[in-house]
Amino acid sequence: MNQQVDIHPESYTFNNRYINRELSILDFHLRVLEQAVDPLHPLLERLNFLLIFSRNLDEFFEIRVAGLLQQLSFSNESRTPDGLTPAEVLAQISQTAHAAIERQYRILNEEILPQLAEEDIRFLRRDELTEEQAVWVKQYFHEQVLPVLTPISLDPAHPFPRLVNKSLNFIVTLEGKDAFGRQINLAVVPAPRSLPRVVRLPDELTHGHDHHVMLSAIIHEHVSDLFPGMTATGCYQFRVTRNADMELDEDVEDLAKALKGELNSRRFGRAVRLEVTQNCPEQIITYLLNRFRLKAEQLYKVDGPVNLARLISNFNRPHLKYKPFIPAIPNVLQKSENIFEAMKKQDILLHHPFESFTPVITLLHQAANDPQVLAIKQTLYRSGPDSEIVKLLAEAARNGKEVTAVIELRARFDEESNIAVANILQEAGAVVVYGIVGYKTHAKMILVVRREQDKLHRYVHLGTGNYHAGNARMYTDYGLLTTDKALSEDVHKIFQELTGMGKMAKLKKLLHAPFTLHSQLLSFIDDEIKNARAGKPAHIIVKVNALTEQQLIDGLYRASQEGVKIDLIIRSICCLRPQLPGLSDNITVRSIVGRFLEHTRVFYFANAGGESRVYCSSADWMDRNLFSRVEACFPIEEPSLKKRIIQQGLLNYLGDNQQVWVLKGNGEWKRLIADDNEQPHMAQQILLDKLSR
Repeated sequence: MNQQVDIHPESYTFNNRYINRELSILDFHLRVLEQAVDPLHPLLERLNFLLIFSRNLDEFFEIRVAGLLQQLSFSNESRTPDGLTPAEVLAQISQTAHAAIERQYRILNEEILPQLAEEDIRFLRRDELTEEQAVWVKQYFHEQVLPVLTPISLDPAHPFPRLVNKSLNFIVTLEGKDAFGRQINLAVVPAPRSLPRVVRLPDELTHGHDHHVMLSAIIHEHVSDLFPGMTATGCYQFRVTRNADMELDEDVEDLAKALKGELNSRRFGRAVRLEVTQNCPEQIITYLLNRFRLKAEQLYKVDGPVNLARLISNFNRPHLKYKPFIPAIPNVLQKSENIFEAMKKQDILLHHPFESFTPVITLLHQAANDPQVLAIKQTLYRSGPDSEIVKLLAEAARNGKEVTAVIELRARFDEESNIAVANILQEAGAVVVYGIVGYKTHAKMILVVRREQDKLHRYVHLGTGNYHAGNARMYTDYGLLTTDKALSEDVHKIFQELTGMGKMAKLKKLLHAPFTLHSQLLSFIDDEIKNARAGKPAHIIVKVNALTEQQLIDGLYRASQEGVKIDLIIRSICCLRPQLPGLSDNITVRSIVGRFLEHTRVFYFANAGGESRVYCSSADWMDRNLFSRVEACFPIEEPSLKKRIIQQGLLNYLGDNQQVWVLKGNGEWKRLIADDNEQPHMAQQILLDKLSR
């Protein structure tokens, strides 16, 4: 899909060395969409991928497209490193997104729904209801739906309503006069978010089968009941997507208070996309486009529900879902009830979701209730007020521990949840800080201080993912439990930096954004270049969610030209062009899309002549992570753990031939198809078989 250019080996200009960031992330969403037709996934999981694609695309329009449109409104025609202007990027997005959404609904209607029907899971249309079911639906409408609907006529006294971002709405054409004798032709009916979008019919009307009716069908069938004395001649679903990004002045006095004020504005930002059903008349479409000040290319006609993201997929059909598994607990933790004793024996590596997140919970639980523990410090990015971690931190504070929580309020779309977390912890007596103004705190760190025989000892957890137990079941991430003195001291210094003031902390082992991480990565790349020039083995493997930072990309290009072998495993955005003669011949880029969201950030440098360098990190190779966030990148030094990460977390993924997509130099992603004589290798499944039960 991505912008494709003719590459001439003799001349790599500024414009054809890089892939556009926005188009690259749209490419990732297309790879997710393709999972909906992948027979490797069970049927209900394929449906779920279809819904994930909808949610991904919603956010893409809310943030990325909205940002490009804002640039246009400021008459910004500057070119990004890939050589494209905002207008050119938007044109390519429109073309690709229209084709993708058409494919999404074709997959739904021609593949997913027919196969679900074969399993007696059906979403019934109005004309498919039996007489008894139709009677039940009518009663449901009058008892459960009608009382919470607010029809809004469109006339001089009732201007077009201010509709919430991504809300389901209906525009209704009418005939007749209302109670006041007015001739009103149009009305809008917003569907309250409190109403379920899918309604299950009673078992006695379906012989116990999973038969459902969409809320849109229920409202459509009985919409005339909202307008007594009038006749609804047409009823059409529509949904508007708005700019949901938030901008805050960096000099605000109270970040939490300022965020609260901005949260409501997110619901009513500038419109960026209009979705309507295919049967919507052209005059109605034109009317809606004008109302939302949108152009024709911002219109998306869909063959099905406009709010597809809220379709359900949680049916109780185990054979149509992934086989459940039990994450493993490392042996050293099974042999010891006291996690502090286990951590003193050795560093402990956790590879989620194949290995359990429970040890992290156990660390906090024992720390909260251990009389020898004096203090607990933790960063929180996306945890949620109902999470076990937040409850344990609050319990620790109530038990008299010195609890410090560095909460990143500005984690996008979790701002409200994070404000609630801050309130809970403050009410329990914890010290809550919001990090550094202008820099999001994205590092994942826990520090426990414990008094043992009149000496203070530190226990640390460092991770690549959020402290969210739910995500730990769906995302691949690494966590390190350690008592290493240098690492523990480094973590202590970063917490001091986050809660106090002073000069940049000088760290012994941790690489620290926005200070040392970027420069050290460039230095590691330069070391591999020197080794290659000296005829020594030189190899770099990077596994991240995204690669966009230009200096690192250029560093990898230089390394490739010097003969360094470079393997990149990039989940989503990649602005580097691999396999270009004379520039990136020695670079391969692959993306794994499967059951779990690949989220580990691991960096490997062969470092010929010395110990190989293996780092795990909270940071991607993106400008924002390296320069605008507080990040922690930690070394894996224990030989057996380092070997595990190299073999299981890197080489295992480089050997995948079942769920891998390969990036070509022209910007196109291609699904890798294994040869018939090739042994199937699915990295995630191999880890499931090896590490879990």
